Amino acid sequence: MKLGLGLYRHMLNEDNFRFAAQAGATHLVAHLVHYFSDGKIPAAQGTGSGWGQPTGTGWSYDELVDLKRAVNASGLQLEAVENLDPLHWHDILLDGPKRAQQIEHLKRIIRDVGRAGIPTIGYNFSLAGVWGHSLVPLARGGAESLAYLGREGPRETPIPNGMVWNMVYDLAAPSGFMPTVEREELWQRFERFLNDVLPVAEEAGVRLAAHPDDPPMPSLRGTPRLMHTAAEYEKVLDLSPSPHNCLELCIGTLAEMPGSDIYEVVDHLSRRNRIGYIHFRNVQGKAPRYVEAFVDDGDTDMIQLLRILKRNDYQGVLIPDHTPRMTCDAPWHAGMAFAMGYLRAGLRLINDGAGGAEAARID
Repeated sequence: MKLGLGLYRHMLNEDNFRFAAQAGATHLVAHLVHYFSDGKIPAAQGTGSGWGQPTGTGWSYDELVDLKRAVNASGLQLEAVENLDPLHWHDILLDGPKRAQQIEHLKRIIRDVGRAGIPTIGYNFSLAGVWGHSLVPLARGGAESLAYLGREGPRETPIPNGMVWNMVYDLAAPSGFMPTVEREELWQRFERFLNDVLPVAEEAGVRLAAHPDDPPMPSLRGTPRLMHTAAEYEKVLDLSPSPHNCLELCIGTLAEMPGSDIYEVVDHLSRRNRIGYIHFRNVQGKAPRYVEAFVDDGDTDMIQLLRILKRNDYQGVLIPDHTPRMTCDAPWHAGMAFAMGYLRAGLRLINDGAGGAEAARID
């Protein structure tokens, strides 16, 4: 297994590449979308410049190559680009009039990602996206962390027209709200999407890695969720046997799913050998109420999960996708450094044969 770090688009710079290397990472996952709350305009509305900055027409091959070169110059490998901008595929998600045009555009992006030598694209086929979390001081020692608090959290409101994945893609959209859709129809949209782009991904040598719904609720903001249970998430693999159709396995989200046994789920899914890369995160609680915890302080024995992955010969990348913020001048970096240190020690422990008196103890 290989240790990686995920960096948001505004963090894709040489200082953070060096931080990743210093923390023991060998690989990076680059998020190429800015996350904005309701009413804000995604950065893709502008022209932008620099690594990973989408333009009005999408990611360019030259930008991807420049990013990869910069990552490589820091002694790291670029494992994946994560999440597609709503401007790339809002009508694919919504089955709107620009669907065919956007499918062709996504095909170009996939080809360019492959041509740039980047192995994986992570994505989340969702209308509401990741929504409803609060930043609260509920992690160990009062550290601020993300939590989904159910009725105590943000009030669910319908999604306005011109918005998907919490981002405005059409400033001129008429007033009103996103039309309702049945879960079966949303599955049909997803299957059609896969059927359209998988052949291109196979030709380009790019894995398409699906993320489960976070929060894992059956519906959110009046829209259905496709992958809110482990069984539904596995359906992604059943839709196509292609090794390029795989999972962006988020352990935190899977652990949040009511009724799930995270050890059985990870064991079963990793035996299918269709994991693009892994989000390695611990949580306390399950939907509809949970708190993201320090990697050593949640409900899950993360070392046991590492042993399961090793037994099933998972050789890909793990990243600590989220972590509580520590009280210091660099809250995110400190939290990530803690998580990376734990993961690095855990990997060494299981690779050294774990369990002997001479092995480092990780409680």
